[in-house]
Amino acid sequence: MPTTNRIIYLDYNATAPLLPAVKEGMLNIMDTPNNASAIHKAGRAARMAVENAREQVAKSIGAKTEGVIFTSGATEANNMALNGITNHTIYAGATEHPAILNAVDNINILSVDHDGLIDLEALNHTLSALGAPALVSVMMVNNETGVIQPIKKIASIVHKHGGILHSDCVQALGRIELNMQETGIDMLSLSAHKLGGPQGVGVLVIDPKIELTPILRGGGQEKNRRAGTENVTGIVGFGIAAEQSTLTDTSKLEKMRDRLEQEIKATAPEVIIHGENAPRVANTSMFSLSGVPSDTQMIHMDLAGIAVSNGSACSSGRVEPSHVLKAMGCDDNTMGGSALRVSMGWDTKESDIDAFIEAWKTLYDRVGSRLNS
Repeated sequence: MPTTNRIIYLDYNATAPLLPAVKEGMLNIMDTPNNASAIHKAGRAARMAVENAREQVAKSIGAKTEGVIFTSGATEANNMALNGITNHTIYAGATEHPAILNAVDNINILSVDHDGLIDLEALNHTLSALGAPALVSVMMVNNETGVIQPIKKIASIVHKHGGILHSDCVQALGRIELNMQETGIDMLSLSAHKLGGPQGVGVLVIDPKIELTPILRGGGQEKNRRAGTENVTGIVGFGIAAEQSTLTDTSKLEKMRDRLEQEIKATAPEVIIHGENAPRVANTSMFSLSGVPSDTQMIHMDLAGIAVSNGSACSSGRVEPSHVLKAMGCDDNTMGGSALRVSMGWDTKESDIDAFIEAWKTLYDRVGSRLNS
């Protein structure tokens, strides 16, 4: 168990600690009044800061600068994408974030296999039978399991049938190579606070040829695509975080994740690691110990000074069955509340993994005999 008051933070997929460079940059810009629409000297300085951040974000994902639209976060960006394209039938993967699944009423669900990967043959058949343009939304990296979708192949199928591909890439930037033009993605969403940037700022990045109907109307900000005074301080922080994300070395995280999973399975062979046989990002592990509720595991970890979760952090603190695991075909016991997610990031240390393994083994020693009786 940890001997200091330091929280061992292993919930980066929910939000990452603020990067020091981001904090410094935001504090500097906060010293002046910032309205990027004002024409005086202070306003022009704010505009310059916003446009510099736009370039930093675009460069980090291989996109065109004019396609970057700053928003209040990825939820708004996802809603803009799904509500801003008209006359298209909308499809989304069954394991998408609620910000996609709840963005529109008339959404059609695409099935996934037991590892959470989109069924490409079914997608091709569905779009072929539709015979009309479709807007397809498939996240690049799942926020619960870390599973990586074959986005290039999905884009090829969608474009073959004249459709548009949107991708929630919130968990992708800084964890895998992300190049918008090379993948064929037409629109993508990002969130600063998953990268070590501030909360409350995100982007929707669109191919400039896409015609998007704005859902926020008012002033002419963001080239008339998203009204509202720009969050200059947050945008500056986003730009710095995006720039630093390209410097991330994930090999250390992969070694820590693999060691964690090996230790857990050596202790409890019955543990199920979700998405284990699919490509996954290096920082994420989600596993289930059937018969031990998620809230029991999380409380045990919290008492040990370790912050983890059971999946998406967007349910107002509720511990609920995972729709992601349900879509992957998990049984009621597994999806119904025995899963734990460990997610790492820029400040994770080997000692953090040691502490987690020790605490989890202590929990298993307490419940293992009951489970195996």
